[in-house]
Amino acid sequence: MPDSITSKSDAAACNINCEDTALFRTLSRLLVPIARLCLANGITFATADEVLKRAFVQEANALQPGASEHGMVSRISTATGINRREVTRLTKLEAPERATKQPLASEIFARWTTDRAYRNLNGEPSALNRLGPAPSFEALAQTITRDVHPRSMLDELIRLDLVSYDKSLDLVSLTRNDFVPRSDSQQMLNFLGDNVGEHLNAAIANVLNDGNSHLEQAVFADELSAESLEALQPLVMAHWNTLHEKMVPALTSLIEADKLAGRTQDQRVRIGLYTFTDTTSVSTTSQKSQSARRFRKSASQETPL
Repeated sequence: MPDSITSKSDAAACNINCEDTALFRTLSRLLVPIARLCLANGITFATADEVLKRAFVQEANALQPGASEHGMVSRISTATGINRREVTRLTKLEAPERATKQPLASEIFARWTTDRAYRNLNGEPSALNRLGPAPSFEALAQTITRDVHPRSMLDELIRLDLVSYDKSLDLVSLTRNDFVPRSDSQQMLNFLGDNVGEHLNAAIANVLNDGNSHLEQAVFADELSAESLEALQPLVMAHWNTLHEKMVPALTSLIEADKLAGRTQDQRVRIGLYTFTDTTSVSTTSQKSQSARRFRKSASQETPL
């Protein structure tokens, strides 16, 4: 968003002060990647606008859970600025369901890559016999669910290009060390919504100070070369592998302990790690003074919210 607004109608509507300007700049940084995703998939502004209006209406309604149905349309219209006719139409639409369970394929992949029973002496995921007692693919699949036949789960993993199957040996092997089903764009979009959505929920909850404190920090640095970024990747992956290998068994144990104790299991958690690299803009680089450079030779950590 621009630093100043020249349109009189926009200025009157927004009544920007310093705090608002910071918020608008933040909104721009959040919305530009979303616009890029929409344009890459042929989603027009009108369609995106419809989605945004629905989100505003749903959230405005959710923020008043105890309010009576009477006057609901007026309350939402006042809070969102959307006219009453549109609010009435949008409230009649069903909210899109959010998947509460991860795909079974990802659960099998996680168990296979972290459970010592399915790893070799080098700590790598073992090639598994398709059938038979543990450790076998059949036994692995049945530790996740008995509602889906192991062969169906194997077919799904093959479709996602995550495993290979040697028919002559009746042996199943992982073909990747990370669960990124690039052959399934729908599942990749689901991951995008889940991972980025939860990260955004954590950051916004911290900004709004709703009483819940979520870990949401990052380490950042500039003045790096392309060669340095390439050298950094193995270090990042090593830390991710350590986190992954420790967290999956720990979470599995906690889930089983909750079941045995009869505790209400209505809570969820998402723990992630991300990296993003890009070229430093020329304008940003040119604006740095020599004195500022002296203080920025080392990498920095974002101030926690």
